[in-house]
Amino acid sequence: MTKPSTRVRWIAALAVLAWFAIGGIGGPLVGRLSEVASNDNANFLPPSAESTTVSKAVEKMTDTQTLPYLVVVARASGLTPQDRTAIASYVSGIPSLPLADPTKTVGDLLQNDPEAAVPSADGQAVLIPVALVADRAEDVIGGDTALYAVATALRDSAAKSLAPSGLTVHVTGAGGFFADFVTAFSGIDGILLLVALGVVFLILLIVYRSPILPLAVLVSAVFGLSLAALVVFPLAQNGAISLSGQSQGILSILVVGAATDYALLLVARYKEELHDHDSTWSAMKVAWRAAAPPIGASAATVVLGLLCLRLSELGSTKGLGPVGALGIIGALVAALTFLPAVLLLIGRRIFWPQIPRIDHVHREDAIGRSGIWGRVAGLIGSHPRRTWVATFVALAACAAFLPTLQARGVGQSDLFLAKVDSVTGQELLAKHFPAGSGAPVQVLAPQGKADAVLDVLKRGGGLSEPQVGLTPGQPPKVVDGNVVVQATLKASADSLEAEQTISSLRTSLDAVGPEVLVGGSTATNLDVRLASERDLKVIIPTILAVIFVVLVLLLRSIVAPLLLVAANVLSFAATMGVAAIAFNHIFDFPGSDPSTPLYGFVFLVALGIDYSIFLMTRVREESRVRGTRPGVLVGLAVTGGVITSAGVVLASTFSALAVLPILFLVQIAFIVAFGVLLDTLVVRSLLVPAVSYDLGDRIWWPLGLPYAARHRAKQHGDDRATATLMSNGEPSVEPSVEPSVEPSVEPTGATVAAPGGATDERR
Repeated sequence: MTKPSTRVRWIAALAVLAWFAIGGIGGPLVGRLSEVASNDNANFLPPSAESTTVSKAVEKMTDTQTLPYLVVVARASGLTPQDRTAIASYVSGIPSLPLADPTKTVGDLLQNDPEAAVPSADGQAVLIPVALVADRAEDVIGGDTALYAVATALRDSAAKSLAPSGLTVHVTGAGGFFADFVTAFSGIDGILLLVALGVVFLILLIVYRSPILPLAVLVSAVFGLSLAALVVFPLAQNGAISLSGQSQGILSILVVGAATDYALLLVARYKEELHDHDSTWSAMKVAWRAAAPPIGASAATVVLGLLCLRLSELGSTKGLGPVGALGIIGALVAALTFLPAVLLLIGRRIFWPQIPRIDHVHREDAIGRSGIWGRVAGLIGSHPRRTWVATFVALAACAAFLPTLQARGVGQSDLFLAKVDSVTGQELLAKHFPAGSGAPVQVLAPQGKADAVLDVLKRGGGLSEPQVGLTPGQPPKVVDGNVVVQATLKASADSLEAEQTISSLRTSLDAVGPEVLVGGSTATNLDVRLASERDLKVIIPTILAVIFVVLVLLLRSIVAPLLLVAANVLSFAATMGVAAIAFNHIFDFPGSDPSTPLYGFVFLVALGIDYSIFLMTRVREESRVRGTRPGVLVGLAVTGGVITSAGVVLASTFSALAVLPILFLVQIAFIVAFGVLLDTLVVRSLLVPAVSYDLGDRIWWPLGLPYAARHRAKQHGDDRATATLMSNGEPSVEPSVEPSVEPSVEPTGATVAAPGGATDERR
């Protein structure tokens, strides 16, 4: 067998060495992305948000911004004098608690030393506020952030000094919640990536039945992630993009899944060409030229779809756009450069033990006779309309449950699927104190309207302890003619009930004046939800328009892109309908984040359209030679296995997100995994091919196929070719001598003979 020339092998070797250099530099940065990630909602809101304006005004009124920890200590039978003495000793010792850095203590990071514990009215608990200087929260101490280190020190000290006597102690508040988020996302750097790679490796072993090729594909995915990290890390570090823990986890999964999908398509075409070419270089050249356009178009569709997220008002969603786009570009470059180089260097042996030989055997030879996809193609060729109508009805039935999806948001304590200390502490806090303690409502108002605002807060339900100024008993600080009026929420500050209180309060304060603004942590959560709902209405139509334009340019048609976009939208609606049933009645989730439908749409439509692109570009290629209808069947039979494998891989990689105990990521894992499988096994396998077959040449309207006059059969020629193809393996299509290239339209009610005497129904 002919081997690649020495020059080609040298180029391939240099390409591989270059990628190892990229992996050596970018690989460590993948593990350091958490250093430049932020999970604070306030950092992600637009400057125009009401709560953002209030937050900036409060910053001017205080010398130092703080991040509160709330230490709740309780005994169900009531606190004893001995308990109060131990608690006082614990409070006085907080400033001197040691950290991992022996030169620093907790007191070095606090605004001031904690004051005496605040007792509850029932005498069963006390509350200890601890104020961390916000600007020091991201300081690195012993490999951890100061925010996490202080929470750990508070919890460890309480476990040693208070818990042994039977006291219940929990650390909650914003500091406690963020520290628990750090713990939850700590699996992103290692466990998540390892789980994803392990699952993909097992699937590739089954697909290829080779121990060598899966390793090459996985290394390609890892190098693609390394290339993305080389760009994402400095951009996030310098504040050019916003990187959240969620985006960080999605980046890893997205790159591994996309790189593997692209590799599967390229390897499948390369293996197909090895059956016809003696030279591996010749086979790779043909395969690369055939696979690169659909892979590139697929990547471009996903990249453009992700970049549409830049239209979001939320920094976290806006940041995911470029982060995900850079990940897809890394996956694309690795799949089209590193992987071909490895395939050329190792040659046919990379497929061992099932090494492809020159035998001129092709998958389309089995249409309608053997193999799963041959039989599926035969079914569509025999009953196209019956197939797509039944599929459409089933998908529409699933989509009917979409309105039942509860995506109005969830409380902060519901974001964790596992019981964490901050959530338990919040529940204990709500039991013995006003649930909103530690997270007050802050109203920014002109000084002359402070009394009117105070009256509204006193009359409003759901609020207690209203006061003018940030500190009780002290005159309010006036900045730019404004003061802050505060109140405590009766409901938990992170609950939906508290958000409803804020919404009602804003409506009531509109009567006082439009310049009166409501802020605080609960208002921030509400503004995040409102921004998410706005994003849904703006970004989804934009993504659909972008995808449609890309498909028109790729397929040179109007009808085919309309079909693909409509099919994927239907697939998304069906997936969300099934998700609503699963979330509400099977998993019993408390609800969903408002951004969940948007994220699900981006991944399902932008990624789901990939498989239709892979199918229809091959259908177009085959239709030029065989005619449209036999081209549809050949395209389905040839791509069915590889596209299904790609879908299973992508679904499996996104399923790895479920290892993190975060409600949002687990729901995204389910939506994408189920949706991708639905798209590959139903939409791309049955709905799209059946409708395309039913439409015939009209699928390429208005331009038709290039050189169709030379390759298309005369009227009904496609159908004769289809029947021949399904019965004998290869179509026998007489070249058309018609001068026109306009697609022919069959008369209604035409029937075509199919294998076994079946007829092709088009009524």
